[in-house]
Amino acid sequence: MGYQKALEQYIAATNTHDFSQVEKVLHPHAVYWFSDKTCTSLEEIGRYFENAWNVIKEEVYSAVDVQWIAVDQHCATCLYTYQYEGYYNGQFVNGSGRATNVFTKTADGEWKLIHEHLSNQPK
Repeated sequence: MGYQKALEQYIAATNTHDFSQVEKVLHPHAVYWFSDKTCTSLEEIGRYFENAWNVIKEEVYSAVDVQWIAVDQHCATCLYTYQYEGYYNGQFVNGSGRATNVFTKTADGEWKLIHEHLSNQPK
């Protein structure tokens, strides 16, 4: 599986709303920088995802305008605009922001997400 496929699998796993699916594409030492919190363990990342899915019901997450800015045989970094839509307190909402994802190739040849940085879209 290539790094582009790893990103596709990550987005698909996110949309299952099942962290055990997301965890399959994460490196064990993944670090996330969200706008409001840094998560440095899979347990923290899982709690953050679960909370987000509870806040935005039926969320659909997507990545658009993906740009791979640094790639070699061991590491691949991309930038993209993330978009989401779902229901907050019963009302349909949507939004977007900026994302940076870093994938690393493990010893067994799999690409895993080791870092994600999400931020709000500048006004």
